[in-house]
Amino acid sequence: MANRVPAHGLAEQGFETNAELHWNLGAPALVEQAVCRGEGILAKDGPLVVETGKHTGRSAKDKFTVRDSETEDTIWWDNNAAITPEHFAALKADFLAEVAKKDQLFVADLYGGSQPEHRVRVRVINELAWHNQFIRTMLVRPDASELEGFVPEFTIIDLPSFRADPARHGCRSETVIAVNLTEKMILIGGTRYAGEMKKSVFGVLNYLLPVKGVMPMHCSANISPDGDTAVFFGLSGTGKTTLSADPSRTLIGDDEHGWSDTAVFNFEGGCYAKMIRLSAEAEPEIYATTKRFGTVLENVVIDPVTRELDLDDNRLAENSRGAYPIDFIPNASEHNMGPVPKNIVMLTADAFGVLPPIAKLTPDQAMYHFLSGYTAKVAGTEIGVTEPEATFSTCFGAPFMPRHPSVYGNLLKERIAKGNVDCWLVNTGWTGGKYGVGKRMPIKATRALLNAALDGSLKNAEFRTDENFGFEVPVSVPGVDSAILDPRETWADKADYDATAAKLVKLFIDNFAKFEAHVDQSVREAAPHAA
Repeated sequence: MANRVPAHGLAEQGFETNAELHWNLGAPALVEQAVCRGEGILAKDGPLVVETGKHTGRSAKDKFTVRDSETEDTIWWDNNAAITPEHFAALKADFLAEVAKKDQLFVADLYGGSQPEHRVRVRVINELAWHNQFIRTMLVRPDASELEGFVPEFTIIDLPSFRADPARHGCRSETVIAVNLTEKMILIGGTRYAGEMKKSVFGVLNYLLPVKGVMPMHCSANISPDGDTAVFFGLSGTGKTTLSADPSRTLIGDDEHGWSDTAVFNFEGGCYAKMIRLSAEAEPEIYATTKRFGTVLENVVIDPVTRELDLDDNRLAENSRGAYPIDFIPNASEHNMGPVPKNIVMLTADAFGVLPPIAKLTPDQAMYHFLSGYTAKVAGTEIGVTEPEATFSTCFGAPFMPRHPSVYGNLLKERIAKGNVDCWLVNTGWTGGKYGVGKRMPIKATRALLNAALDGSLKNAEFRTDENFGFEVPVSVPGVDSAILDPRETWADKADYDATAAKLVKLFIDNFAKFEAHVDQSVREAAPHAA
């Protein structure tokens, strides 16, 4: 068997430590270590169950990028908080001092990206065994033969026990995620939420790949039996994971991908699914992963005696999560890759009830809606508050975009035109009125419309031009109630629809103002217009 300890070790990177180093362990050894060290417990059917403490999600306000000559003109500073090279140097010195004092460290050498030409070599150094199991699950695992000669391009050091000092380190609190793109190092401290590591690698790829002409995407992707790839963009709650997990199609991945000249490729080797209220009936393939050894469950409630899981209990977190290798999904792609896409689907859950259930977009409209990244959340739990809230997250993933959104938008537009890709906007939100008046779009209708789009038959339908947004909307589709295809006709109060539509159009226009100077006139003309 090949040596799992690389010749280029920590000493070669300039890191000194007396710790016992656990190099490139597999799941059995890491889970064993995690249990023995009291980091987590095994559930009845085999998964490792852990708690992340007060941080049950990303600490977005505690993430910083070093602002230096490399990044001054390449980072979108309106969206990315800066830290000085001097503050990072102090933080790095303190991190390495902690590394030197540790008794044990777990080190994993991994790839970010499944396509060999476009992947990045990442070394992750953890003080927690379960963190190491999480990241080796989520990133792409090299063959054993590749490990001995592994030389990292980027290094992540994740020390949850570390407490940052805002005065010394230039950060906001005791929690810090500091990214240095020049030194190719990421330091994570003061949080046990493992997703910070995964998203840091996503951010690195989002920075590196556009220079190579590769489009990084916050999306899911799957392949039809005929070999046609579809890409699904969408914010949380729009159905991105659910609609891409189609038993009749092969899953490429559920969250992060690149679009090169030759492939759509998963950045990851695993999936990171929400567990709260997961059911065997609604999502059987994901549910099955909660009963497998090798899965890591975060903040899932477990009976300490029977070790039975309670996926409905949110006392530890509403954002309970499960990390598992992608091959735990039966119809997953063997190589985490597929052909370049034939279809792009942008998902939105429009709680205003204005958007049609499906619309066909031109390349300019696709870029407009990609840069907008719209969805609408339902009202909060306050009594009497029923008004939906619009959310715009550019590129359907603003927190992970280091470069200006126009970089990604222009790449998308170019690739759509080059590949003659069909683009669709799918509303999984409300019909017959806004939230509180109408009802949720029937999932059966959404699937029927999506299937018609992906198999090509929808292109033969009769279309009308939407009076507010200017995109093409089918008039009738076999197997779908034609009444829901025209949102205005589903509202009892047509004047209320017109007023709500005008409000939503204004929200779009106001949000897009910051992008107008960065896009072509044709994209500006793709904006909605009040009827």
